[in-house]
Amino acid sequence: MNKTIIAIVIVAVVALGGYFLFKGSYQPAPAVPQTSNQQPTTQPPISEPSVPEQPVQQPPVSQTPVVKENVVTYTDNGYSPSTLKVKNGGTVIFKNQSSRAMWTASAVHPTHRGYPTTGGCLGSTFDTCTGVQSGGSWSFKFDISGTWKYHNHLNPGDTGTIVVE
Repeated sequence: MNKTIIAIVIVAVVALGGYFLFKGSYQPAPAVPQTSNQQPTTQPPISEPSVPEQPVQQPPVSQTPVVKENVVTYTDNGYSPSTLKVKNGGTVIFKNQSSRAMWTASAVHPTHRGYPTTGGCLGSTFDTCTGVQSGGSWSFKFDISGTWKYHNHLNPGDTGTIVVE
């Protein structure tokens, strides 16, 4: 009994769906009034006047500048890339993807006074002042043009260079 009802419902849904699907696409030809002594005639199809094809105009290309993310990755093998060029005012993100902490600081170890701004915890403001754990990151905005060396204070042999143009 249940199978019969389900089958009837499915047939009804398919039939109604087909009706609505084809309802909009079929249009009968218009009826032409006829008199009793006239022969049926067919009218030639009406064609649209030809219009020259216009080329499709593309919207203007956006002039929004592409923002390049300046990233230095610290791994168990050190900093990568070892040298990075950035524009004056650019921010560099130092991402720690190593198995140990990273303490990025301006060279020279241990004074951290290579970048010519004072402040921070030891010398320059270019200093995380603490170890950044694996998976963490730290960023610094370089607003003085020049070539600036840096190192990992916790492993001073790991070094890199930022060139600010």
